[in-house]
Formats: sequence, C-alpha cells, structure tokens
Amino acid sequence: MKDFAEKFYTGKQWQACRNSFIAVRTHADGGLCQRCRERLGYIVHHKIELNAVNINDPFVALNHNLLEYVCLECHNKEHGVFQPARPRVLFDDNGEVVGVWEPAPGRD
Repeated sequence: MKDFAEKFYTGKQWQACRNSFIAVRTHADGGLCQRCRERLGYIVHHKIELNAVNINDPFVALNHNLLEYVCLECHNKEHGVFQPARPRVLFDDNGEVVGVWEPAPGRD
C-alpha cells in the first residue's frame, strides 16, 4: 500500500463507506462481482485511482457512484496482477492418484 493511502484505508470514514457500499451491493444482487457476475465480491474498488491529492476529496474517495464491488480475480486483472494457475491432482474411482491436471493460463 502506498504511504499516503494507509491512513485513509484504516480510517473510520473509509471503513463506514466501504461497509455501507457492501451492504448496498449485497442487498441489490447478493454481493456478486460487478464485473464478471460469477463470483462474490471481495474488494471495494475505486473506479478512479486514488492518489496523494484526490484521496482527500470525499467526492472521489468516498462516493458510492465511483466504487465497485469486485472479486479478487477481477481486481487482480484490473491491476495487472496475475496468479499462476494451480495444478490439481486427479484421482481414479479407487482414490488413487492418476495424474496432475494444470489449467491453461488464465483459466482455473
């Protein structure tokens, strides 16, 4: 986390805004990710990237219209963070390991 953001994200105003936004999203659509609509939301994301100047502007930093509730995968894609696909162990009908399946990149 950037130094200028730590105080904001641990502050009471952001926590209240975040909690109320999650409550609205949960009531509106069960808390689904607003991008993929496949997974539950996990992160309240600012549509306008916060910086050292606008983080002190409540219209930008605390405005529900400029927030979205996204799953971890969609948030990571937004910020260019990609996690490697996890291999999965395959078993036969007797519970014996028969191999390892690795999903194609970007699919898990």
